[in-house]
Amino acid sequence: MKKTLLIAAAVSVVAFAGMNTATAGDITKKCKSCHATSKDKVGPSWKKIQAAYGSADTLAAVFESGFAVDDRKVAATDAKFKKKAKVMSGQYKNLIKKQVKKGKFTYNELAEAIFAK
Repeated sequence: MKKTLLIAAAVSVVAFAGMNTATAGDITKKCKSCHATSKDKVGPSWKKIQAAYGSADTLAAVFESGFAVDDRKVAATDAKFKKKAKVMSGQYKNLIKKQVKKGKFTYNELAEAIFAK
């Protein structure tokens, strides 16, 4: 009986972890309205974001710290994206922060999904 419960618990953990990763991938679908892989749209390309932050951990730390305009490396170096900071702040609050609070994904999972582009 104990062995069955342990197996069931392990399966639940693996299934839940898989759901989180899929959801992080789903959130990047919404981001595609403003971001593309290799070219700038309303927001910077995923490649530009990757180059600016260097790693998913660095980007996740910026998300986790509140996504302050001064911490956004692309906006800091590109005036056109600095002008769009209010839009990006709104999207962060609505599409990222709320979903993290609901347990849909973590900041690290989202950053890893972005770096997988």
